Amino acid sequence: MLELTSRAPVSKAPAVRDGILSVRNLQAWYGESHVLHGVDFDVGDGEVVTLLGRNGAGKTTTLKAIMGMIGQRAGSVRLRGEEIARASSDRIARLGIAICPEERGIFASLNVRENLLLPPVIGPGGLPLESIFDLFPNLRERLDSEGTKLSGGEQQMLAIARILRTGARLLLLDEPTEGLAPVIVEQIGRTIAQLKARGFTILLVEQNFRWASTIADRFYVVEHGRVVDHLVNAELPSNIDRLHAHLGV
Repeated sequence: MLELTSRAPVSKAPAVRDGILSVRNLQAWYGESHVLHGVDFDVGDGEVVTLLGRNGAGKTTTLKAIMGMIGQRAGSVRLRGEEIARASSDRIARLGIAICPEERGIFASLNVRENLLLPPVIGPGGLPLESIFDLFPNLRERLDSEGTKLSGGEQQMLAIARILRTGARLLLLDEPTEGLAPVIVEQIGRTIAQLKARGFTILLVEQNFRWASTIADRFYVVEHGRVVDHLVNAELPSNIDRLHAHLGV
């Protein structure tokens, strides 16, 4: 196993051509706690990019900072070249970024249909309900069920489906497979592959790198609020020990 730690020198990933998202020196705080210490990465148009790292590394905070959901943040976040780091979360959403949070955020007082139709359409390119039901057939059968009466897997499907009709083309997915049965994990993987084929760009937070390796183009490893390594999918087989050293597998 390669002896790599967070102090090891790591070459910076090259800037991505045709990038849709560029993050530079992203900092974030929760009160007095400084969580992100200068995160740098790029996401290319139509890519699936995964942020890997141990619990508490700063992956979820990175997504929230991009979306403007962290009150105290600094650095640069550019969407198609436009600086959005100081924009409000509702402004960022209307520019075409949507987040599917780890906690899913399903409204208990609404049924599946109402949960699906709740987010506003912010632009062209969203999926019609029939296309969403093709991706998630279970939801068609549960339209009149209360959102929180669904199984964990169905709630995750609903959380993803809800953002697909908005017209957002950059999707931030936070731990979409956590706690789900293997058959549902496989379905989520197939769905992400189909969304990529439809032209969506996806930034994924995930701890299960073996699953992520089946769908992602590139990987950034986050440790202690910094990006410490970068790998493309083709490099994974020859760098498993290197990745294990980072993730403590």
